[in-house]
Amino acid sequence: MARLLVALALLFLLGSGPARAQALADWSAVVVAGDWHAHDGGPTEAFDNARRDVTLALGRIGFKPDNIRQFSVRPERYTDTRPEKTDPRGIYAALVDLSGKAPGGCLFYLTSHGIPQGAQVDQGILQPGVLATMLDQSCGARPTVVVISACFSGVYVRTLAKPNRMVLTAARPDRTSFGCGQDNKYPYFDDCFLSSMGGARDFGGLAGTVRECVRVREIAEKASPPSEPQFWVGGALRPMLPLYTFDNPARTD
Repeated sequence: MARLLVALALLFLLGSGPARAQALADWSAVVVAGDWHAHDGGPTEAFDNARRDVTLALGRIGFKPDNIRQFSVRPERYTDTRPEKTDPRGIYAALVDLSGKAPGGCLFYLTSHGIPQGAQVDQGILQPGVLATMLDQSCGARPTVVVISACFSGVYVRTLAKPNRMVLTAARPDRTSFGCGQDNKYPYFDDCFLSSMGGARDFGGLAGTVRECVRVREIAEKASPPSEPQFWVGGALRPMLPLYTFDNPARTD
């Protein structure tokens, strides 16, 4: 019976334009730039560019602006987008606050540097177990999409894996990712995420396109060894992902 209800809901939603446009209207999103240094220690705008433009892109696919919070290590520089200061406690408070106002689902996006123990968040490392606890206590059993753009970010997959979650990372647990130089507009993964959103139907399709985009980009740039972005979807969320269709006017399907 449960499978039948899911199938009927899927058919209804895919066939209804107004319903499709509202699929993500009651989702929340937290988008974090975790650092401002390039790989050589100099300054870069790559992470904050990604933070800003991922936020804009989420609005275009159906997220309400009031349900999105942005975080930057240097928020005072970005008076146009008004991000909050990147801090684990502030990020957790935002997750809790937004999940109370937008109960449909949660999205967490972090772009930063990474090490095998986790991703950099300002002066510290956000370890997988800490992020898992933050999501458990804020998003709970809601459908949850986690995107981590950082070197070694595959380390998050096993710890975050739950039936209601999708996890997409920029690299394997033992690989670096690329594109965080002083002159890069975005890291390669974030660039692919952004360029792929306009033609994507849903998060599952987006993940596949992003992974292929990264593969092609790294070959073109002779970046080696390949980062091999990781993608995992929990069993409870897998049949539901097609319900959360993107409001993409440019899409032709």
